[in-house]
Amino acid sequence: MTKKWTTEQMPRMDDKVVVVTGANSGLGMETTRALAAKGAHVVMACRSAEKAEPAMAALKEQLPRASLEFMPLDLASLASIAAFAESFANAYTRLDVLCNNAGVMALPYRKTADGFEMQIGTNHLGHFALTGRLLKLLNATERARVVTVSSMFHAQGRIRFDDINWTQGYKKWPAYGQSKLANLLFAFELQRRLEKSGSEVLSVAAHPGYAATNLQAVGPVMENSGFLQTLMDVSNKLLAQPAEMGALPSIYACSSGDVAGGAYYGPDGFKEMRGHPVQVGCSKRARSEADASRLWALSQDLTKVRYLS
Repeated sequence: MTKKWTTEQMPRMDDKVVVVTGANSGLGMETTRALAAKGAHVVMACRSAEKAEPAMAALKEQLPRASLEFMPLDLASLASIAAFAESFANAYTRLDVLCNNAGVMALPYRKTADGFEMQIGTNHLGHFALTGRLLKLLNATERARVVTVSSMFHAQGRIRFDDINWTQGYKKWPAYGQSKLANLLFAFELQRRLEKSGSEVLSVAAHPGYAATNLQAVGPVMENSGFLQTLMDVSNKLLAQPAEMGALPSIYACSSGDVAGGAYYGPDGFKEMRGHPVQVGCSKRARSEADASRLWALSQDLTKVRYLS
């Protein structure tokens, strides 16, 4: 990229089918808005109609010609993921972009429907299972891609292979870091396996820097902590960039013809906290092929979803 990239430089997305997880708010909604504005048909994969329909109505008010559809998906439930993939495959013969965007951050200890710690279960294992179940359609679509959204916090993460679900000594921020490191290990390993299998699907990753969304508030609300809610609100107002800027790396990864498989995109500003999308680096742990292979095997065992040797 020779100049600052914005949505004005996006190519047209006519006739393309895109799935965005967590499309009803924050980065997911901004990603959906940008893709739909360029002509893509966007399937908003959200937990409930209650969450999705107001967002869809707001987008339609701004973009009357937007092609949007809600399909229910709860990434904290393997049964819901399987049902979504079956419904999608029954309705569509192609999938141009799968944007693994949805996530939770720094929650008090919770478990998914399948007994996984909520952050690793939602942020990584849910998207691992979803991608595997949609891979056949991705492979059937020319120049398809999978975009997985990580975070700067991946650099603080370590994969607890002996206790990935934090049954002992749970700490919410290290658990979040683990899940975001897992996102990168998955994205890079998926690219290696796609190449090895001869697939032309691209797997890339992106992060938003520090973006003001409702993601930061969920944990404090669950903990009923007024202090933490106020702290997050003030921090968002003073330090964070708007969600529409935070979504740019994901939008770039979903749409640009310059995207490279196995690449990682984030903001170009100080400490990658804000700015326009560029290719960025990551921690050494995120590029560990041994850890990626080990995590892949563990993820298959936990989700019972197997794909690509």
